[in-house]
Amino acid sequence: MERGVTKNCFSKILARASTTVNQAVAKSSVGKYFKLEARKSSFTKELRAGIATFFTLAYIISVNASILTDSGGPCTENDCTPAENTTGPACKFDMNPGYQSCLERTKNDLIVATSLASMIACFAMGSIANLPLALAPGMGANAFFAYNMVGFHGSGAVSYSTGLAVVMLEGCLFLLLSAIGLRSKLARLIPRSVRLASAVGIGLFLAFTGLQVHQGMGLVGPSKSTLVTLTACLKTDSATGECLGGTLQSPTFWLGAVGFLIAATCLSRQVNGSMIFGIALVTVVSWIRDTSVTIFPNTPLGNSNYEYFKKVVSFHTIKSTAGKIRFSGFNSSSVWMYLLTILYVDILDTTGSMYSMTELAGFTNEKGGFEGEYRAFLVDGGSTIIGAALGTTTLTTYVESTAGIREGGRTGLTAITVGFCFFLSLFFTPLLTNVPPWAVGPSLVLVGAMMMKVIKEIEWTDMKEGVPAFVTMILMPLSFSIANGIVAGIGIYIAIHMPDYAIRVWRWGVRMKNAKYDSRNQITSLESTDVPATPV
Repeated sequence: MERGVTKNCFSKILARASTTVNQAVAKSSVGKYFKLEARKSSFTKELRAGIATFFTLAYIISVNASILTDSGGPCTENDCTPAENTTGPACKFDMNPGYQSCLERTKNDLIVATSLASMIACFAMGSIANLPLALAPGMGANAFFAYNMVGFHGSGAVSYSTGLAVVMLEGCLFLLLSAIGLRSKLARLIPRSVRLASAVGIGLFLAFTGLQVHQGMGLVGPSKSTLVTLTACLKTDSATGECLGGTLQSPTFWLGAVGFLIAATCLSRQVNGSMIFGIALVTVVSWIRDTSVTIFPNTPLGNSNYEYFKKVVSFHTIKSTAGKIRFSGFNSSSVWMYLLTILYVDILDTTGSMYSMTELAGFTNEKGGFEGEYRAFLVDGGSTIIGAALGTTTLTTYVESTAGIREGGRTGLTAITVGFCFFLSLFFTPLLTNVPPWAVGPSLVLVGAMMMKVIKEIEWTDMKEGVPAFVTMILMPLSFSIANGIVAGIGIYIAIHMPDYAIRVWRWGVRMKNAKYDSRNQITSLESTDVPATPV
Protein backbone atom coordinates (compact mmCIF):
# COMPACT_ATOMS: atom_id res chain seq x y z
CA MET A 1 0.00 0.00 0.00
CA GLU A 2 2.75 2.43 0.98
CA ARG A 3 4.68 1.54 -2.18
CA GLY A 4 1.63 2.37 -4.33
CA VAL A 5 1.13 5.71 -2.58
CA THR A 6 4.83 6.58 -3.00
CA LYS A 7 4.70 5.70 -6.70
CA ASN A 8 1.59 7.82 -7.18
CA CYS A 9 3.20 10.80 -5.45
CA PHE A 10 6.33 10.45 -7.55
CA SER A 11 4.22 10.39 -10.72
CA LYS A 12 2.43 13.58 -9.70
CA ILE A 13 5.71 15.34 -8.90
CA LEU A 14 7.16 14.26 -12.24
CA ALA A 15 4.02 15.41 -14.09
CA ARG A 16 4.15 18.83 -12.41
CA ALA A 17 7.84 19.24 -13.19
CA SER A 18 7.21 18.25 -16.79
CA THR A 19 4.35 20.75 -17.08
CA THR A 20 6.50 23.52 -15.61
CA VAL A 21 9.35 22.81 -18.02
CA ASN A 22 6.99 22.60 -21.01
CA GLN A 23 5.33 25.91 -20.19
CA ALA A 24 8.67 27.64 -19.67
CA VAL A 25 10.11 26.36 -22.96
CA ALA A 26 6.90 27.14 -24.90
CA LYS A 27 7.00 30.79 -23.80
CA SER A 28 10.74 31.16 -24.46
CA SER A 29 12.31 32.25 -27.73
CA VAL A 30 13.17 28.60 -28.42
CA GLY A 31 9.55 27.53 -28.08
CA LYS A 32 8.36 30.37 -30.30
CA TYR A 33 10.97 29.61 -32.97
CA PHE A 34 9.99 25.93 -33.13
CA LYS A 35 6.25 26.81 -32.87
CA LEU A 36 5.56 24.42 -30.02
CA GLU A 37 2.19 25.94 -29.11
CA ALA A 38 1.13 26.50 -32.72
CA ARG A 39 1.74 22.84 -33.52
CA LYS A 40 0.17 21.67 -30.27
CA SER A 41 3.28 20.00 -28.96
CA SER A 42 5.55 20.28 -25.93
CA PHE A 43 9.25 20.10 -25.12
CA THR A 44 9.11 16.75 -23.30
CA LYS A 45 6.94 15.26 -26.04
CA GLU A 46 9.51 16.30 -28.65
CA LEU A 47 12.32 14.71 -26.62
CA ARG A 48 10.37 11.48 -26.27
CA ALA A 49 9.61 11.47 -30.00
CA GLY A 50 13.26 12.05 -30.91
CA ILE A 51 14.44 9.18 -28.71
CA ALA A 52 11.81 6.87 -30.23
CA THR A 53 12.94 7.78 -33.75
CA PHE A 54 16.60 7.23 -32.92
CA PHE A 55 16.08 3.77 -31.43
CA THR A 56 14.06 2.83 -34.51
CA LEU A 57 16.76 4.22 -36.80
CA ALA A 58 19.97 3.39 -34.92
CA TYR A 59 20.52 0.14 -36.82
CA ILE A 60 21.72 2.22 -39.79
CA ILE A 61 24.99 3.06 -37.99
CA SER A 62 26.36 -0.47 -38.14
CA VAL A 63 24.44 -1.56 -41.25
CA ASN A 64 25.64 1.33 -43.41
CA ALA A 65 29.23 0.91 -42.23
CA SER A 66 29.13 -2.82 -42.95
CA ILE A 67 27.75 -2.34 -46.46
CA LEU A 68 30.22 0.38 -47.41
CA THR A 69 33.12 -1.60 -45.95
CA ASP A 70 32.27 -4.36 -48.43
CA SER A 71 33.39 -1.96 -51.16
CA GLY A 72 36.88 -2.07 -49.66
CA GLY A 73 36.87 1.68 -49.13
CA PRO A 74 40.33 3.13 -49.73
CA CYS A 75 41.98 -0.28 -49.16
CA THR A 76 43.96 -1.74 -52.08
CA GLU A 77 46.21 -4.72 -52.75
CA ASN A 78 49.06 -2.58 -51.40
CA ASP A 79 47.59 -3.13 -47.92
CA CYS A 80 47.87 -6.91 -48.24
CA THR A 81 50.43 -8.82 -46.23
CA PRO A 82 52.91 -10.50 -48.61
CA ALA A 83 52.00 -14.18 -49.02
CA GLU A 84 53.16 -17.00 -51.25
CA ASN A 85 49.72 -18.25 -52.25
CA THR A 86 48.21 -14.92 -53.35
CA THR A 87 49.70 -12.01 -55.24
CA GLY A 88 48.28 -8.84 -56.75
CA PRO A 89 44.58 -7.92 -56.54
CA ALA A 90 43.63 -11.53 -55.71
CA CYS A 91 44.81 -11.00 -52.12
CA LYS A 92 41.75 -8.81 -51.48
CA PHE A 93 39.48 -11.84 -51.78
CA ASP A 94 41.55 -14.38 -49.83
CA MET A 95 41.14 -13.17 -46.22
CA ASN A 96 44.60 -11.62 -46.30
CA PRO A 97 45.48 -10.37 -42.76
CA GLY A 98 46.84 -7.04 -43.95
CA TYR A 99 43.81 -6.32 -46.11
CA GLN A 100 41.42 -7.42 -43.36
CA SER A 101 43.13 -5.03 -40.94
CA CYS A 102 42.64 -2.22 -43.44
CA LEU A 103 38.95 -3.13 -43.71
CA GLU A 104 38.59 -2.97 -39.92
CA ARG A 105 40.11 0.52 -39.87
CA THR A 106 37.81 1.53 -42.70
CA LYS A 107 34.75 0.23 -40.84
CA ASN A 108 35.74 2.23 -37.77
CA ASP A 109 35.94 5.34 -39.90
CA LEU A 110 32.59 4.63 -41.57
CA ILE A 111 30.88 4.14 -38.20
CA VAL A 112 31.99 7.64 -37.25
CA ALA A 113 31.20 9.05 -40.72
CA THR A 114 27.66 7.62 -40.58
CA SER A 115 26.95 9.00 -37.11
CA LEU A 116 28.57 12.38 -37.78
CA ALA A 117 26.86 12.94 -41.14
CA SER A 118 23.49 11.89 -39.67
CA MET A 119 24.00 14.16 -36.67
CA ILE A 120 24.72 17.20 -38.86
CA ALA A 121 21.79 16.40 -41.17
CA CYS A 122 19.32 16.00 -38.28
CA PHE A 123 20.49 19.22 -36.62
CA ALA A 124 20.05 21.05 -39.94
CA MET A 125 16.61 19.58 -40.62
CA GLY A 126 15.41 20.51 -37.16
CA SER A 127 16.88 24.01 -36.92
CA ILE A 128 16.42 25.15 -40.54
CA ALA A 129 13.28 23.35 -41.79
CA ASN A 130 11.67 22.84 -38.33
CA LEU A 131 10.40 19.38 -39.25
CA PRO A 132 10.44 16.17 -37.12
CA LEU A 133 12.29 14.24 -39.82
CA ALA A 134 15.50 12.25 -39.29
CA LEU A 135 18.13 11.83 -41.99
CA ALA A 136 20.82 9.18 -42.45
CA PRO A 137 22.63 7.42 -45.32
CA GLY A 138 19.94 5.82 -47.46
CA MET A 139 19.49 2.09 -47.85
CA GLY A 140 19.65 1.27 -51.54
CA ALA A 141 22.03 4.05 -52.43
CA ASN A 142 24.69 2.57 -50.14
CA ALA A 143 24.19 -0.91 -51.62
CA PHE A 144 24.36 0.50 -55.16
CA PHE A 145 27.59 2.28 -54.26
CA ALA A 146 29.21 -0.76 -52.63
CA TYR A 147 28.15 -3.56 -54.96
CA ASN A 148 27.62 -1.84 -58.33
CA MET A 149 29.78 1.27 -58.52
CA VAL A 150 32.88 0.36 -56.50
CA GLY A 151 32.13 -3.36 -56.35
CA PHE A 152 32.92 -5.92 -53.65
CA HIS A 153 36.44 -5.13 -52.40
CA GLY A 154 36.97 -2.69 -55.25
CA SER A 155 36.07 -5.04 -58.10
CA GLY A 156 33.72 -2.52 -59.78
CA ALA A 157 34.16 0.01 -62.56
CA VAL A 158 35.16 2.98 -60.38
CA SER A 159 37.37 3.50 -57.37
CA TYR A 160 36.12 4.40 -53.90
CA SER A 161 37.42 7.96 -54.33
CA THR A 162 35.69 8.42 -57.69
CA GLY A 163 32.49 6.93 -56.26
CA LEU A 164 32.51 9.54 -53.48
CA ALA A 165 32.99 12.24 -56.12
CA VAL A 166 29.89 10.92 -57.91
CA VAL A 167 27.91 11.09 -54.65
CA MET A 168 29.09 14.65 -53.96
CA LEU A 169 28.21 15.79 -57.49
CA GLU A 170 24.81 14.13 -57.12
CA GLY A 171 24.27 16.07 -53.91
CA CYS A 172 25.16 19.31 -55.69
CA LEU A 173 22.71 18.52 -58.52
CA PHE A 174 19.97 17.62 -56.04
CA LEU A 175 20.60 20.89 -54.21
CA LEU A 176 20.45 22.84 -57.48
CA LEU A 177 17.28 21.10 -58.68
CA SER A 178 15.63 21.75 -55.33
CA ALA A 179 16.69 25.41 -55.34
CA ILE A 180 15.19 26.10 -58.79
CA GLY A 181 12.09 23.95 -58.19
CA LEU A 182 12.69 21.21 -60.78
CA ARG A 183 13.05 18.29 -58.38
CA SER A 184 9.36 17.32 -58.22
CA LYS A 185 8.93 17.81 -61.98
CA LEU A 186 11.79 15.43 -62.72
CA ALA A 187 10.31 12.85 -60.36
CA ARG A 188 7.04 12.94 -62.34
CA LEU A 189 8.83 12.30 -65.65
CA ILE A 190 9.53 8.69 -64.64
CA PRO A 191 6.57 6.34 -65.31
CA ARG A 192 4.66 5.62 -62.11
CA SER A 193 4.91 1.86 -62.53
CA VAL A 194 8.70 2.04 -62.84
CA ARG A 195 8.92 4.35 -59.81
CA LEU A 196 6.96 1.92 -57.67
CA ALA A 197 8.83 -1.09 -59.02
CA SER A 198 12.17 0.58 -58.25
CA ALA A 199 11.33 0.64 -54.55
CA VAL A 200 10.33 -3.03 -54.66
CA GLY A 201 13.42 -3.99 -56.66
CA ILE A 202 15.73 -2.20 -54.24
CA GLY A 203 14.01 -4.05 -51.40
CA LEU A 204 14.66 -7.39 -53.12
CA PHE A 205 18.25 -6.32 -53.76
CA LEU A 206 18.79 -5.51 -50.07
CA ALA A 207 17.14 -8.75 -48.92
CA PHE A 208 19.29 -10.78 -51.31
CA THR A 209 22.36 -9.01 -49.96
CA GLY A 210 21.35 -9.75 -46.37
CA LEU A 211 21.02 -13.46 -47.12
CA GLN A 212 24.45 -13.89 -48.69
CA VAL A 213 27.56 -15.42 -47.20
CA HIS A 214 29.95 -12.48 -47.08
CA GLN A 215 27.48 -9.67 -46.39
CA GLY A 216 24.78 -11.19 -44.18
CA MET A 217 23.29 -14.30 -42.63
CA GLY A 218 24.95 -16.72 -45.05
CA LEU A 219 21.80 -18.57 -46.09
CA VAL A 220 22.45 -18.38 -49.85
CA GLY A 221 25.69 -18.65 -51.77
CA PRO A 222 27.13 -19.41 -55.20
CA SER A 223 26.78 -22.75 -56.96
CA LYS A 224 28.51 -24.03 -60.10
CA SER A 225 25.36 -25.84 -61.28
CA THR A 226 22.46 -23.61 -60.16
CA LEU A 227 24.28 -20.26 -59.77
CA VAL A 228 22.66 -19.71 -56.34
CA THR A 229 21.85 -22.29 -53.68
CA LEU A 230 21.29 -22.78 -49.95
CA THR A 231 24.51 -22.69 -47.96
CA ALA A 232 24.78 -21.75 -44.26
CA CYS A 233 27.64 -24.25 -44.27
CA LEU A 234 30.14 -25.21 -41.61
CA LYS A 235 32.92 -24.74 -44.15
CA THR A 236 33.02 -22.37 -47.12
CA ASP A 237 35.65 -21.35 -49.62
CA SER A 238 36.96 -18.00 -48.37
CA ALA A 239 37.53 -16.77 -51.92
CA THR A 240 34.41 -17.98 -53.79
CA GLY A 241 31.95 -18.48 -50.92
CA GLU A 242 31.04 -21.96 -52.19
CA CYS A 243 29.95 -24.57 -49.67
CA LEU A 244 32.54 -27.16 -48.72
CA GLY A 245 30.33 -29.16 -46.36
CA GLY A 246 27.66 -29.01 -43.66
CA THR A 247 24.74 -27.27 -45.40
CA LEU A 248 22.43 -25.41 -42.99
CA GLN A 249 24.73 -26.27 -40.08
CA SER A 250 26.40 -22.90 -39.62
CA PRO A 251 25.91 -21.76 -36.00
CA THR A 252 26.18 -18.10 -36.97
CA PHE A 253 23.29 -18.52 -39.43
CA TRP A 254 21.02 -20.01 -36.80
CA LEU A 255 21.96 -17.26 -34.36
CA GLY A 256 21.11 -14.69 -37.04
CA ALA A 257 17.81 -16.50 -37.68
CA VAL A 258 16.89 -16.07 -34.00
CA GLY A 259 17.64 -12.35 -34.29
CA PHE A 260 15.50 -12.20 -37.43
CA LEU A 261 12.51 -13.80 -35.67
CA ILE A 262 12.83 -11.45 -32.70
CA ALA A 263 12.98 -8.35 -34.90
CA ALA A 264 10.13 -9.59 -37.13
CA THR A 265 7.95 -10.33 -34.11
CA CYS A 266 8.59 -6.87 -32.67
CA LEU A 267 7.82 -5.27 -36.04
CA SER A 268 4.54 -7.15 -36.29
CA ARG A 269 3.59 -5.74 -32.88
CA GLN A 270 4.77 -2.23 -33.87
CA VAL A 271 7.39 -2.06 -31.12
CA ASN A 272 9.73 0.94 -31.45
CA GLY A 273 13.31 -0.10 -32.03
CA SER A 274 12.35 -3.52 -33.40
CA MET A 275 15.51 -3.83 -35.51
CA ILE A 276 17.72 -2.90 -32.57
CA PHE A 277 16.40 -5.73 -30.39
CA GLY A 278 17.33 -8.38 -32.94
CA ILE A 279 20.72 -6.85 -33.74
CA ALA A 280 21.55 -6.32 -30.05
CA LEU A 281 20.80 -9.91 -29.02
CA VAL A 282 22.83 -11.48 -31.83
CA THR A 283 25.69 -9.03 -31.30
CA VAL A 284 25.94 -9.54 -27.54
CA VAL A 285 26.03 -13.33 -27.96
CA SER A 286 28.67 -12.96 -30.67
CA TRP A 287 30.86 -10.94 -28.29
CA ILE A 288 31.41 -14.01 -26.09
CA ARG A 289 34.84 -15.45 -26.84
CA ASP A 290 35.72 -19.11 -27.34
CA THR A 291 32.34 -19.98 -28.86
CA SER A 292 31.37 -21.15 -32.35
CA VAL A 293 29.63 -17.83 -33.05
CA THR A 294 32.18 -15.39 -31.66
CA ILE A 295 33.29 -12.40 -33.69
CA PHE A 296 36.62 -12.50 -31.82
CA PRO A 297 38.37 -15.70 -32.97
CA ASN A 298 41.80 -16.59 -31.59
CA THR A 299 43.67 -14.99 -34.46
CA PRO A 300 45.90 -11.90 -34.55
CA LEU A 301 43.07 -9.86 -36.08
CA GLY A 302 40.49 -11.26 -33.66
CA ASN A 303 42.71 -10.51 -30.67
CA SER A 304 43.38 -6.98 -31.92
CA ASN A 305 39.67 -6.31 -32.37
CA TYR A 306 38.93 -7.66 -28.91
CA GLU A 307 41.48 -5.35 -27.29
CA TYR A 308 39.83 -2.38 -29.01
CA PHE A 309 36.37 -3.65 -28.07
CA LYS A 310 37.26 -3.76 -24.36
CA LYS A 311 37.68 0.03 -24.33
CA VAL A 312 33.86 0.30 -24.71
CA VAL A 313 33.98 4.11 -24.74
CA SER A 314 36.41 5.74 -27.12
CA PHE A 315 36.25 8.64 -29.55
CA HIS A 316 37.56 7.54 -32.93
CA THR A 317 38.75 10.10 -35.46
CA ILE A 318 38.28 9.52 -39.18
CA LYS A 319 41.63 8.75 -40.78
CA SER A 320 41.05 7.07 -44.13
CA THR A 321 37.62 7.87 -45.60
CA ALA A 322 37.27 11.65 -45.21
CA GLY A 323 38.44 13.86 -48.04
CA LYS A 324 39.09 10.96 -50.43
CA ILE A 325 37.12 12.52 -53.28
CA ARG A 326 38.75 12.33 -56.72
CA PHE A 327 37.21 13.53 -59.99
CA SER A 328 39.98 12.01 -62.13
CA GLY A 329 37.84 9.01 -63.14
CA PHE A 330 35.03 10.99 -64.78
CA ASN A 331 36.27 10.24 -68.30
CA SER A 332 34.31 6.96 -68.27
CA SER A 333 30.73 6.81 -69.57
CA SER A 334 29.77 4.43 -66.75
CA VAL A 335 30.43 7.18 -64.20
CA TRP A 336 27.73 9.36 -65.71
CA MET A 337 25.29 6.46 -65.77
CA TYR A 338 26.00 5.91 -62.06
CA LEU A 339 25.44 9.61 -61.42
CA LEU A 340 22.03 9.61 -63.11
CA THR A 341 21.01 6.41 -61.32
CA ILE A 342 21.93 7.59 -57.85
CA LEU A 343 20.28 10.98 -58.52
CA TYR A 344 17.13 9.19 -59.66
CA VAL A 345 17.07 6.97 -56.57
CA ASP A 346 17.66 9.97 -54.30
CA ILE A 347 14.88 12.05 -55.88
CA LEU A 348 12.32 9.24 -55.62
CA ASP A 349 13.38 8.15 -52.13
CA THR A 350 13.50 11.63 -50.63
CA THR A 351 10.39 12.93 -52.35
CA GLY A 352 8.27 9.93 -51.41
CA SER A 353 9.52 9.77 -47.82
CA MET A 354 9.11 13.47 -47.10
CA TYR A 355 5.59 13.71 -48.50
CA SER A 356 4.40 10.58 -46.69
CA MET A 357 5.95 11.70 -43.37
CA THR A 358 4.57 15.24 -43.53
CA GLU A 359 1.15 13.92 -44.50
CA LEU A 360 1.19 11.67 -41.44
CA ALA A 361 2.14 14.65 -39.28
CA GLY A 362 -0.65 16.76 -40.80
CA PHE A 363 1.60 19.34 -42.47
CA THR A 364 0.43 18.98 -46.10
CA ASN A 365 -1.80 21.60 -47.69
CA GLU A 366 -4.49 21.40 -50.35
CA LYS A 367 -1.87 21.77 -53.12
CA GLY A 368 0.09 18.74 -51.92
CA GLY A 369 2.99 20.73 -50.47
CA PHE A 370 3.98 21.19 -46.86
CA GLU A 371 5.41 23.84 -44.57
CA GLY A 372 9.19 24.02 -44.79
CA GLU A 373 9.28 21.97 -48.02
CA TYR A 374 11.80 24.18 -49.85
CA ARG A 375 14.25 24.31 -46.94
CA ALA A 376 13.84 20.57 -46.24
CA PHE A 377 14.98 19.61 -49.74
CA LEU A 378 17.89 22.04 -49.55
CA VAL A 379 18.97 20.42 -46.27
CA ASP A 380 18.76 16.99 -47.87
CA GLY A 381 20.99 17.99 -50.80
CA GLY A 382 23.49 19.78 -48.58
CA SER A 383 23.67 16.81 -46.19
CA THR A 384 24.64 14.50 -49.05
CA ILE A 385 27.56 16.77 -49.91
CA ILE A 386 28.75 16.65 -46.29
CA GLY A 387 28.31 12.88 -46.16
CA ALA A 388 30.42 12.39 -49.30
CA ALA A 389 33.16 14.56 -47.81
CA LEU A 390 33.21 12.26 -44.75
CA GLY A 391 33.24 9.08 -46.84
CA THR A 392 29.63 7.89 -46.82
CA THR A 393 26.83 7.86 -49.39
CA THR A 394 23.60 9.76 -50.09
CA LEU A 395 21.68 10.96 -47.05
CA THR A 396 17.92 10.86 -47.17
CA THR A 397 14.84 11.22 -44.99
CA TYR A 398 13.96 7.97 -43.22
CA VAL A 399 10.47 6.50 -42.93
CA GLU A 400 11.49 5.48 -39.40
CA SER A 401 10.63 9.10 -38.56
CA THR A 402 7.06 7.82 -38.23
CA ALA A 403 8.03 6.41 -34.81
CA GLY A 404 8.62 9.93 -33.49
CA ILE A 405 5.61 11.39 -35.29
CA ARG A 406 3.38 8.76 -33.71
CA GLU A 407 4.82 9.76 -30.33
CA GLY A 408 3.63 13.31 -30.97
CA GLY A 409 6.73 14.90 -32.52
CA ARG A 410 5.69 17.88 -34.61
CA THR A 411 8.66 20.28 -34.62
CA GLY A 412 12.35 20.39 -35.42
CA LEU A 413 13.17 19.61 -31.77
CA THR A 414 12.44 15.96 -32.58
CA ALA A 415 15.09 15.95 -35.32
CA ILE A 416 17.55 17.80 -33.08
CA THR A 417 17.05 15.17 -30.37
CA VAL A 418 17.82 12.46 -32.92
CA GLY A 419 20.95 14.39 -33.89
CA PHE A 420 22.07 14.55 -30.27
CA CYS A 421 21.62 10.77 -29.95
CA PHE A 422 23.82 10.31 -33.03
CA PHE A 423 26.38 12.55 -31.32
CA LEU A 424 26.41 10.30 -28.25
CA SER A 425 26.93 7.25 -30.45
CA LEU A 426 30.27 8.72 -31.59
CA PHE A 427 31.73 7.77 -28.20
CA PHE A 428 30.82 4.07 -28.49
CA THR A 429 32.76 3.20 -31.63
CA PRO A 430 34.44 0.11 -30.06
CA LEU A 431 31.02 -1.48 -29.58
CA LEU A 432 29.47 -0.38 -32.86
CA THR A 433 32.38 -1.54 -35.01
CA ASN A 434 32.11 -5.09 -33.71
CA VAL A 435 28.60 -5.85 -34.92
CA PRO A 436 28.88 -9.10 -36.95
CA PRO A 437 27.39 -9.50 -40.46
CA TRP A 438 25.02 -12.24 -39.24
CA ALA A 439 23.50 -9.60 -36.94
CA VAL A 440 23.20 -7.02 -39.73
CA GLY A 441 21.84 -9.44 -42.38
CA PRO A 442 18.40 -9.91 -40.78
CA SER A 443 17.80 -6.16 -40.74
CA LEU A 444 18.54 -5.97 -44.48
CA VAL A 445 16.00 -8.71 -45.13
CA LEU A 446 13.38 -6.94 -43.01
CA VAL A 447 14.04 -3.58 -44.69
CA GLY A 448 13.47 -5.37 -47.99
CA ALA A 449 10.21 -6.82 -46.67
CA MET A 450 8.97 -3.38 -45.62
CA MET A 451 9.69 -2.00 -49.11
CA MET A 452 7.31 -4.57 -50.66
CA LYS A 453 4.16 -2.72 -49.58
CA VAL A 454 4.06 -0.45 -52.66
CA ILE A 455 3.79 -3.45 -55.00
CA LYS A 456 0.00 -3.45 -54.56
CA GLU A 457 -0.20 0.02 -56.14
CA ILE A 458 1.13 -1.22 -59.50
CA GLU A 459 -1.58 -1.76 -62.15
CA TRP A 460 -0.89 -5.46 -62.78
CA THR A 461 -4.05 -5.88 -64.87
CA ASP A 462 -2.56 -3.50 -67.46
CA MET A 463 0.39 -5.31 -69.05
CA LYS A 464 1.73 -2.02 -70.41
CA GLU A 465 2.36 -1.05 -66.80
CA GLY A 466 2.93 -4.50 -65.30
CA VAL A 467 5.64 -5.81 -67.65
CA PRO A 468 8.05 -2.83 -67.24
CA ALA A 469 7.45 -2.93 -63.48
CA PHE A 470 8.21 -6.66 -63.30
CA VAL A 471 11.39 -6.33 -65.37
CA THR A 472 12.56 -3.44 -63.18
CA MET A 473 12.14 -5.27 -59.90
CA ILE A 474 13.37 -8.71 -61.05
CA LEU A 475 16.55 -7.51 -62.74
CA MET A 476 17.84 -5.62 -59.71
CA PRO A 477 18.53 -8.70 -57.54
CA LEU A 478 19.21 -11.13 -60.42
CA SER A 479 21.74 -8.89 -62.17
CA PHE A 480 22.86 -7.50 -58.79
CA SER A 481 22.49 -3.99 -60.17
CA ILE A 482 19.96 -1.30 -59.35
CA ALA A 483 20.96 0.62 -62.48
CA ASN A 484 20.25 -2.34 -64.78
CA GLY A 485 16.73 -2.67 -63.41
CA ILE A 486 15.92 1.02 -63.81
CA VAL A 487 17.34 1.32 -67.33
CA ALA A 488 15.62 -1.89 -68.49
CA GLY A 489 12.28 -0.88 -66.97
CA ILE A 490 12.25 2.56 -68.58
CA GLY A 491 13.43 1.14 -71.93
CA ILE A 492 10.72 -1.56 -72.02
CA TYR A 493 8.08 0.97 -70.93
CA ILE A 494 8.99 3.23 -73.87
CA ALA A 495 9.15 0.30 -76.32
CA ILE A 496 5.75 -1.09 -75.30
CA HIS A 497 4.14 2.35 -75.49
CA MET A 498 5.81 3.21 -78.81
CA PRO A 499 2.74 2.23 -80.90
CA ASP A 500 0.60 4.46 -78.67
CA TYR A 501 3.04 7.32 -79.17
CA ALA A 502 3.01 6.74 -82.94
CA ILE A 503 -0.80 6.74 -83.02
CA ARG A 504 -0.92 9.94 -80.99
CA VAL A 505 1.54 11.61 -83.37
CA TRP A 506 -0.47 10.40 -86.39
CA ARG A 507 -3.74 11.66 -84.91
CA TRP A 508 -2.12 14.97 -84.06
CA GLY A 509 -0.91 15.26 -87.65
CA VAL A 510 -4.39 14.45 -88.98
CA ARG A 511 -5.97 17.05 -86.70
CA MET A 512 -3.46 19.68 -87.80
CA LYS A 513 -4.07 18.81 -91.46
CA ASN A 514 -7.86 18.94 -91.02
CA ALA A 515 -7.61 22.21 -89.12
CA LYS A 516 -5.49 23.69 -91.92
CA TYR A 517 -7.92 22.36 -94.56
CA ASP A 518 -10.94 23.77 -92.67
CA SER A 519 -9.27 27.16 -92.35
CA ARG A 520 -8.60 27.26 -96.09
CA ASN A 521 -12.20 26.30 -96.87
CA GLN A 522 -13.46 28.96 -94.50
CA ILE A 523 -11.32 31.62 -96.19
CA THR A 524 -12.46 30.45 -99.64
CA SER A 525 -16.08 30.50 -98.51
CA LEU A 526 -15.75 34.02 -97.16
CA GLU A 527 -14.16 35.22 -100.40
CA SER A 528 -16.90 33.65 -102.54
CA THR A 529 -19.67 35.31 -100.54
CA ASP A 530 -18.15 38.81 -100.81
CA VAL A 531 -20.37 41.21 -102.87
CA PRO A 532 -18.35 43.20 -105.44
CA ALA A 533 -18.48 46.91 -105.04
CA THR A 534 -20.96 48.71 -107.49
CA PRO A 535 -19.19 51.35 -109.55
CA VAL A 536 -20.60 54.81 -109.16
